[in-house]
Formats: sequence, structure tokens, C-alpha cells
Amino acid sequence: MRIGLTGGIASGKSTVARELERLGAHVIDADVLAREVVEPGTRGLEEVVERFGTGVLGPDGSLDRAALGDIVFSDAAARSDLNAIIHPRVRERARELEAAARPGALIVHVIPLLVETGQVDSFDAVVVVDTTVEEQITRLMRRGGHDRDDAARRVAAQASREERLRAATHVIDSSGPVAQTMVQVRALWEELSGRGTCDRSRPAPSPRG
Repeated sequence: MRIGLTGGIASGKSTVARELERLGAHVIDADVLAREVVEPGTRGLEEVVERFGTGVLGPDGSLDRAALGDIVFSDAAARSDLNAIIHPRVRERARELEAAARPGALIVHVIPLLVETGQVDSFDAVVVVDTTVEEQITRLMRRGGHDRDDAARRVAAQASREERLRAATHVIDSSGPVAQTMVQVRALWEELSGRGTCDRSRPAPSPRG
């Protein structure tokens, strides 16, 4: 069974994915792959520098993700150009990793831009990790040193909360304590690991909070 796991920036996707992996899922994280495909020496990094200049490189020649983020989160065209470089490479690598999974594995693809890139129908189920926009902004400010305007801009650059929820077959509410989130993840695991199909006709939940 192939699961697409998504959610807005700072929604808690990585926390959910780690627990699913601990429970036995085969997790393929697009964010991790996005870093791999632009490591020093890769053609991906060369193309990023060709498009955005050497200002997006750190002193050691690796990608300065903060500098690049400052560019693409304030310029939709630049963001589109970056996605055109990164996404095909990430998808190719994800296919390789999925092919190497053990037979019968429950495979979870963690894809932050799953809705934006039109991949909803590629999966047997779509799990959305959901929290309020205000909580996303607060977490970004706390963890990344962003000011409120910058954090809000990064949240707004992605699909809306409502768009993600419309695509969901399952929702994990991550707005509360982590322990509450983990209870939901374990229940999700019990459901998904015990069935081979998912009814995508289920109505999507409405936002909470």
C-alpha cells in the first residue's frame, strides 16, 4: 500500500513520519531526497547555481538553503524554477527507493508539496498532518528565527489548509501535545497496516481551530 503523507510547513510531518517508520512503515522523505540531489558535486547543485548564482552557496561550496529560501519564498517564478530542477530528481530517486522496499511493505512517501504538484491520485491514501496557520507561524518563528512576516510568507507560499484537507483520506491533528499526536498515529498505523485499499470517496474533514 502506498501512502502520501503531507502537511504545511511546520505542521509536524517529520514527527509523524518518524513514528510510522518506528512502527514498521517504509518511509521515503522528499525533503531528505531534495537535499541529496543538490549535494556538492551533483548536477542538481550545478543547475541551482546556474539559475540563482553563487550567492546561494556557503563557504564550503554546499547549498546555503537559508539564502536560497529567502529568494524563492518571496518570488513565485523563482520558486517554480527551483521546483523544476529539484522535483524530477527527487521523484526518480523516490522510485528507486520504493523499488528496493521489502515485498508487502506499507510505503509512506512524505511529500510537503503533494497537493501543489498534483500527486494526490498517485496514492492509495493521503494523510494530512494538520494544525492551524497561527500554530505554523509560531513554530516557524520559534525554530527557525523567522520574523512573523517571513513565517507568514512561507506558510502562504504553499497550498492552503483547506486545499490539503480536501485531498485527505486521513487527518492527523498535530495542534496539541505530541503525545496526543502519537496516539492518532498509532491508530492510523493499525488501520492502514490492516487493509490493502482505501476508500477515497470519504469526505474530507473541516479545519479545526
